[in-house]
Amino acid sequence: MRRMIFAAALFPVVALGQSGPAPDVVVTATRIPTVIEQVPAGVTVIDRAAIEARGFTMLSEALAAVPGLRLVGSGGNGGNASLFIRGTNSNHVLVLRDGMAVNDPSDPGGLYNFGVDSLADVERIEVVRGPMSSLYGSGAIGGVVNLITRRGQGAPSGSVEVGAGLPAQGRIGANVAGSTGRFHYALAAEARDEAGFDTTPKRMSGVYRGARNPYNARGATLNLGVELSEDTEVTAFLRGRRAGFRLDGFGYDAASYRGADESVSGRLGVTHQMFDGAWETTLSLARQQSDRRYKEPLEALDPNQTASDSRYHGRRTELRWDNTVHLDDAGPAGGTALVFGVAHTEDAARAAIDANYGGYGYQSSIRASGARDAGHAGVQSTLWRRLTLTGDVGAEDGRFGGSAATWRVGGVYALAEVGARLKGAYGTAFRAPSLYDLFGVDSGGYVGNPLLKPERSTGYELGVSVDLAGLGTADVTYFNNRIRNLIQIVYAPDYTSATSRNVARARSEGVETAVTVRPAGWLEATVAYTRTQTRDVASGQALLRRPRDQASVSARIVPAEGVMVAPEVIYTSSFQDYLSDDNGLPAGIGRAHPGALFNLAASYALSERVSLFASGRNLGGSHFEPANGFQTPGPSVLAGVRGRF
Repeated sequence: MRRMIFAAALFPVVALGQSGPAPDVVVTATRIPTVIEQVPAGVTVIDRAAIEARGFTMLSEALAAVPGLRLVGSGGNGGNASLFIRGTNSNHVLVLRDGMAVNDPSDPGGLYNFGVDSLADVERIEVVRGPMSSLYGSGAIGGVVNLITRRGQGAPSGSVEVGAGLPAQGRIGANVAGSTGRFHYALAAEARDEAGFDTTPKRMSGVYRGARNPYNARGATLNLGVELSEDTEVTAFLRGRRAGFRLDGFGYDAASYRGADESVSGRLGVTHQMFDGAWETTLSLARQQSDRRYKEPLEALDPNQTASDSRYHGRRTELRWDNTVHLDDAGPAGGTALVFGVAHTEDAARAAIDANYGGYGYQSSIRASGARDAGHAGVQSTLWRRLTLTGDVGAEDGRFGGSAATWRVGGVYALAEVGARLKGAYGTAFRAPSLYDLFGVDSGGYVGNPLLKPERSTGYELGVSVDLAGLGTADVTYFNNRIRNLIQIVYAPDYTSATSRNVARARSEGVETAVTVRPAGWLEATVAYTRTQTRDVASGQALLRRPRDQASVSARIVPAEGVMVAPEVIYTSSFQDYLSDDNGLPAGIGRAHPGALFNLAASYALSERVSLFASGRNLGGSHFEPANGFQTPGPSVLAGVRGRF
């Protein structure tokens, strides 16, 4: 810990002399539109301009270089991709779409798969690191990722994008948005097909066959709104996506392992402004459903002799009432606002796994539902235009899995005289047991435990941001998390039965640093580094798939008018993981190798409305395994034309 604090103290000296364009306004961190410099949390915003400039087409690509985040993909697009924030577990990340939770209740851990969704309908991504359960409830121990969809505003406009590349891939996307009178609209649609790569590592000479894993997806999003009066607006949202893909098994280059992932979500809301807009109240009803299937036929060359057929069906219905009240700014307090709301959520899960491993049959299933009620309240105020304070409290009561109360306080103090800001926050969070934790069963004797309690955490962060001399910005944050009541499977002494219990504890701490320099109008460069230390309290061992060091370097270069080049390098140090040997057989737990990836995007504006673009992923041909036994996809290039109207 002392070495981390020492590194945090030194880093701003290297990064002195930074300022930049107008700061972003974020909503996710406090539920109140707030300038990012006044948010007492680690926040990263990836807007539409950055998505296009850096050639991101998949959500997993956009999040890979965010400080404090560790994205672990088990294969290419379509394969399972998990996210770890600040060393917490992958099921400690809450994913939102326009504020609505979209984690899959049928997944055994309640996870969200970051490897399937594209960015065709996304206007911006807001990533908030740190405990956020006081505002968003269960699952937000490590942080929140909010996907904000495109919304119509102003004169009608849109774009069409067509691209193709190597290995064989093609993509077409279109969107149109705008408003007319009291009606606004936004429609985005995309279709993509790609041959993919073989993600079985080439080092596994005994099982590597070069069989590609293709991926195809179709999706569309519709976002509508109509003003019934000057004070009342009705909104409707509908999104559908279907993806099909081929997968590799752990330790085997499968030729016929296939997956399909379908998702449909919708929301209807009414927003009303009162007291000249000082009070905004919203009532919304949302529904999402996901259907997934993974089928792996038995193949003669598979050393593990695996065959499986897995089906998952998840449903979530959410009724919310949210409020924001802006108070009089007179006196020393300016920009004071209150937020409060209540929500009722119902989840349902049906899942069945029928598998065979080396001649041993295995079945697992769940058919269950659960409901929970939650409420939250918060306040934010800026005193003397210098000190911004935030406080939130939340409570949730579930039909199963117990109840939890959480809170969070934070502040940002502006040292305008030296162009710096100090920030700090402390809070608690929780994760309710998943439906599988509570009610799942399998043929090995596992039976869920309806008496489970929520996993709980406490966490704090301290940071400094430097903004000097018009050359850029620097941010350094130290974070510390303590997690208890972690749910683990506990076996009977004779291993004939098992159940889940709250028996484990974990700790994580680290330093996040990011420096952005703008020495000239044609150049912007960002260096980010995260150092994380994690351990299981009982064993003292480092937690799996949490590298100690992660770093990235990216730039935006404009060498000539209309030309933009955006290189990116991402480095991951070694980490503990489940290992597979060169014959594809399990080799226990050990250190996985480090690796680095090089990506490059470029664009050229032919005119104000037409531009050419090209992007390359893993151009260095790295064989890095983000999850041991699954190699990162090889070099690929996508090029095309984008037209705006």
